[in-house]
Amino acid sequence: MDDLEHPLAGGNVTEGVVRVGETVRRPATAATPAIEAYLEHLHRAGFSSAPRTLGRDEQGRQVLEYIPGKSFHTLPPMTHLDLTQLGKLIRQLHDASESFVPPANAHWNVAIGPNREDLICHNDLAPWNLIRGDDNRWIFIDWDGAGPGSRLWDLAYAAAAFLPLEPRGLPTRDNSRLRALADGYQLTREQREQLPQLLVDRTRSMYNLLLEGHHTNRQPWARLYAEGHASHWGPATDYIERNLEVWKKSLL
Repeated sequence: MDDLEHPLAGGNVTEGVVRVGETVRRPATAATPAIEAYLEHLHRAGFSSAPRTLGRDEQGRQVLEYIPGKSFHTLPPMTHLDLTQLGKLIRQLHDASESFVPPANAHWNVAIGPNREDLICHNDLAPWNLIRGDDNRWIFIDWDGAGPGSRLWDLAYAAAAFLPLEPRGLPTRDNSRLRALADGYQLTREQREQLPQLLVDRTRSMYNLLLEGHHTNRQPWARLYAEGHASHWGPATDYIERNLEVWKKSLL
């Protein structure tokens, strides 16, 4: 019975992901060897909020630890305390990543070019990629888009997704939620000054990716555009930009 494959739904990009027993099997790509090296480094560095990499199966698929639990995408919005904990967790991830030296022939599948390439980042820190395990661990999954980036570029996407910063948001509510995330990460004053504009840039980059996919039929972005994802990211960018001074004042 442990050999039965159970398709895992919910992903927007990678198809063919299945559960086999206590493992997850993902189709290997050119980026898989670098991702495996990265996950192994995080484990050795003591970062316990990423699944263990367990090699390849007989079909050449990437094998990962299966984490039983619930996606935060299916849970109520995070509280301020949750957002502070999330900020701490992302800081731990970035700190552990600082000492990672990618393989010489590393290939990454980064969909959106970052503002800087300071360290290897997850690049898709969002509720649909965070599991609250049955053992209460928080585990980031879906590392297929990991690659070069920067702390604030990664954090800006997480802020937009987890707060969340939505087209019809309330600045008086979202400003304190953003501050809780920043406080958990322990951002410096300089980083707090930089983050608001990066919130705009990072959110707009998602809209531009979907728009480019629509015009060129590049998948899966063309499909996601057709499903209406751009109607969120475009107006969300406008909302964030209209309230730049609110975010700056709150963070500082």
